[in-house]
Amino acid sequence: MVFSSLEFIYLFMPPVLIGYLLLRHWGWENGIIWWLTIASLVFYAWWTPVYLPLLLGSVVINYGFHRVLRQVRDKFILIMGIVFNLSLIAVFKYADFFIGNANLIAGADIPLLHLVLPLAISFFTFQQISFLIDTYKGDIEHCDFARYMLFVVFFPQLIAGPIVMQKETIPQFRLPVFRNKLVLNLAVGGTLFAIGLFKKIVLADGIAPYANGVFNLAETTSGVPFEAAWIGALAYSFQLYFDFSGYCDMALGLARLFGIRLPVNFNSPYKATSISDFWRRWHITLSHFLRDYLYIPLGGNRSGPVRRYANLMITMLLGGLWHGASWTFVFWGGLHGAYLAINHGWSALVERGYVPSLLPPVAASFLARILTLLAVVVAWVFFRAESFSGASNILAGMTGLSTVYEPRLWESLLSGTAPVWAAMVCLAAIVFLLPNAIEFTEKYNPVLGLKKLVKQRKSDGFLPVRWQPTAGWAAAVSVIFAVALVQTYRLAELTEFIYFNF
Repeated sequence: MVFSSLEFIYLFMPPVLIGYLLLRHWGWENGIIWWLTIASLVFYAWWTPVYLPLLLGSVVINYGFHRVLRQVRDKFILIMGIVFNLSLIAVFKYADFFIGNANLIAGADIPLLHLVLPLAISFFTFQQISFLIDTYKGDIEHCDFARYMLFVVFFPQLIAGPIVMQKETIPQFRLPVFRNKLVLNLAVGGTLFAIGLFKKIVLADGIAPYANGVFNLAETTSGVPFEAAWIGALAYSFQLYFDFSGYCDMALGLARLFGIRLPVNFNSPYKATSISDFWRRWHITLSHFLRDYLYIPLGGNRSGPVRRYANLMITMLLGGLWHGASWTFVFWGGLHGAYLAINHGWSALVERGYVPSLLPPVAASFLARILTLLAVVVAWVFFRAESFSGASNILAGMTGLSTVYEPRLWESLLSGTAPVWAAMVCLAAIVFLLPNAIEFTEKYNPVLGLKKLVKQRKSDGFLPVRWQPTAGWAAAVSVIFAVALVQTYRLAELTEFIYFNF
């Protein structure tokens, strides 16, 4: 079950929200916590109930490690807890990847396990690893099991993040938070959810067929035309942007319906002026996790530039592998590691005065944004492609070096491309000229750490359109917009069903 599905909107959310409102009215704090926990488990089990015991077992065992670490802060116990969590990911997510590569290298024929990847295993294991580390450091004095379980399984952030830390959410699981500003929470939450829903099912899903068509053909043909390659790369860049942005907005909105504010996970990354800035804006909670629990423990930048660049590369390679069990993901992570090394090296040269300033600040900022975006788009090609062959075909086409041996296969994609380019111009205008959902609802404090985001926006020199609704207007529009959008979506599904069955 995904947030944009009719089952979630019509069957899941209404009873969950009604139950929460009743418990809130009665002032039953533990009742609200357990109600949201049970709802989250139902949400998880809707996909496939067989892995619900895995999630529950992981929660119980990690809470046991937490209790032991509170009494005896033994590093060996912490390592055992981390190994347990990483073993779950290794078995269910990477076992076939490792076996396949071992077979390739050794010429063996070890059978693959073909395990179904449990939903959200990367997210709930990472959150629990951070919880154990915080316990070992003494940052957690007490946390009862009910709040811990809700911290792990809370459905708005369970399936795709953000990766939340205990200090960000567990203190919010209290009755005063649940009972605070109901109308405002519903207005802001509904607005964020409606914006995210629109991004997902209209913008992301609307541009996705163009990206899919190009990348699918790139896997089976010998060459990709120049225009087709750019359509595929840019369409996927916009698809991924609005898909992830839409999900993040929906997650923030759903949590806010219950009075909970989650940390920001997405902040207009295509407006970044450097790769470092990009990673301060894209999947922000993952960036923070990798920085705090991998890059800094490896030594960070404390042992000189060479060690710093090595630590960056290791962190980004593992970050790429975290996204998926494929060498294309690893290469994508390594590419961003190289980008970051170049970024830090260039910044060091600029700070020491070795690079003269030849362009006006406005032109230099614009050029930096263009180069950063181009680097990101090139990297997305490896992120999306199913193989290095497909990625190299796309990149060869983008550079005009591809020879198209089967032009007939591309006729349907390249006939009448004006509407495609017009659509991407509109998407670009939304990305670069309009405020994002957090900026749109900024007046109502939609996320944790808002002050830092405001400070960043004021210092980056990029001024989007600034307009914010009143609470009443936001509530009315969000409800009307969401209902109209869902009904349109439902009508489209009904039309498709009738067409194919009658």
